Amino acid sequence: MKFKRSACIEPLYSEIPFLDRFQAAKDDGFECVEFWGWTDKDLDATKAAAEAAGVTICGFNGDADLNLIDPSQRKDYLAYLRRSVAAAQKIGAKAVTIHSNGLGDGGVVINPHEELSDTVRICAMYETLKECAKIAEDSGIRMNLEGLNITTDHVGNFLKYTQMSAELIRMVDSPMLKVLYDVYHMQLNEGCIGDTIKQYCDTFGHIHVADAPGRHEPGTGEINYSYVFKALEENGYDGVIGYELFPLTTTAEAVKAIMAVN
Repeated sequence: MKFKRSACIEPLYSEIPFLDRFQAAKDDGFECVEFWGWTDKDLDATKAAAEAAGVTICGFNGDADLNLIDPSQRKDYLAYLRRSVAAAQKIGAKAVTIHSNGLGDGGVVINPHEELSDTVRICAMYETLKECAKIAEDSGIRMNLEGLNITTDHVGNFLKYTQMSAELIRMVDSPMLKVLYDVYHMQLNEGCIGDTIKQYCDTFGHIHVADAPGRHEPGTGEINYSYVFKALEENGYDGVIGYELFPLTTTAEAVKAIMAVN
């Protein structure tokens, strides 16, 4: 099975202007694109660039520096999320990505909230996710909950294992709230990719790909992506594969590796 491919056009195609990246991704064989933040983008120009290139916008990050785990932030988090949903509707994006913790420049965790117990953080996340699901259902914009690695890129992030992500999604039980399973992040945190896919694939709404270590294209690290894609197919995943990775050398070389594996 050939999965639809999405290029994350923040780390990929960084050598050319942002608005030119939509056509470049289409020319290279990507059906979709995604990016990180939206507040620094010209939304009208972004929509026009995607439409001109004929690519779908899968999504972008919906929560900025706010978080799910601090109950005192719930009102502000949901208000910002509604703004993100409005932006997604404006440009025709299908989903927004949400996280347990607020992220700053370079993905640095702003506050791990270690003063809060795990009980408070989990319960706060669950209660806010129920509200996120309502917003998603009302708007038609799906929410994808992403766990992040705590070894290399996002030290202090609370949501770090697929089990917690998947169990929260199952408890909320909304077709518009899913897990963003990032193979790179989860290889660093937990490994056991095949078993994880088998156990939790029904909760996956989007997949992110990069090899580990290094966060480069498939074939530069230890992850057997031919096996990963086969496991996803065998367990019923039929969504998009998003390539959120930093080219080892150039985007052109990274694209060759991407197209070879899927």
